[in-house]
Amino acid sequence: MKRLFNLYTGLLVSALVIVGLAFSGGTENSPQKSVNSTPKNQYRLAQVVEIPELKKAYNFAGEPLPMDNFDVRERLKRELIVNSYYHSGTSQNLAKSVRFFPEIERILKEESLPEDLKYLAVAESNLSNVTSPAGAKGFWQFMEPSAQQFGLEINSEVDERYHLEKATRAACAYFRQLKNRFGSWTNAAAAYNVGPTRFAREKEIQRMDSYYDMNLNPETGRYLFRVVAIKEVLRHPQDFGFRFDNEEGFPPLDDYKVVKVDASIPNLGDFANEQGTTYRMLKLYNPWLISHKLTVSGRKTYKIKIPG
Repeated sequence: MKRLFNLYTGLLVSALVIVGLAFSGGTENSPQKSVNSTPKNQYRLAQVVEIPELKKAYNFAGEPLPMDNFDVRERLKRELIVNSYYHSGTSQNLAKSVRFFPEIERILKEESLPEDLKYLAVAESNLSNVTSPAGAKGFWQFMEPSAQQFGLEINSEVDERYHLEKATRAACAYFRQLKNRFGSWTNAAAAYNVGPTRFAREKEIQRMDSYYDMNLNPETGRYLFRVVAIKEVLRHPQDFGFRFDNEEGFPPLDDYKVVKVDASIPNLGDFANEQGTTYRMLKLYNPWLISHKLTVSGRKTYKIKIPG
């Protein structure tokens, strides 16, 4: 009987040891769980993902989208979804719009063109002086032949596709030409994206007059809907979950003086120092100066902004 009691006692002690090890994290050789281990759901994103509803009429430059067409509704919804959840890009475009939209809007008004055309600059370049793989440059993504056709200077030292005012004036002339040729701002926007020759050829082949009835390449097929979606999100950011106030945007670069230059500048760094600024600031205010020098020939005069 005593032997049986000792056996039971030994089993009980062993069981208690095993339970104790389990609660303490195991044996000496077993990995121990840290008290600071990351909770399983710590990085779960606290967001609500919803599909935007098409609850209203939409237009581009005053031209209504045919929302009775299921294909149009689906294509617009796709772009609204994409741009609703393009968080980093949209946040940056909201900030940059505070700096750049006022100048673009002023020029569009002076040229008597629809304000909605400013959203093409967002679609084309995200309001940045970028270069595409094909070589298009600037806010409006001009290829070199088109830029020169509309009066922009391009050489090894100057590229006015990066000059916001001059490039926007050139874009206005181009938009007006496309509108006169293709009859609507919607068609003009599509032709701006794909090129007027290609757009005219597709219209002829497909026997269609409206962008919405044409079967175009994927980029151009999405283009106008993307522009409208960008317009909606940037105009009503709070409706799409973006907490943004204009005071959080980038301030306009409007504190400067203009210096007229009619003689060559061998070194823009020296010029910047003479003007009481830095090479970096000179380039920020004048991105169209693409070299370290500026050669002035004949009676040419350049206007250079010097930050205050």
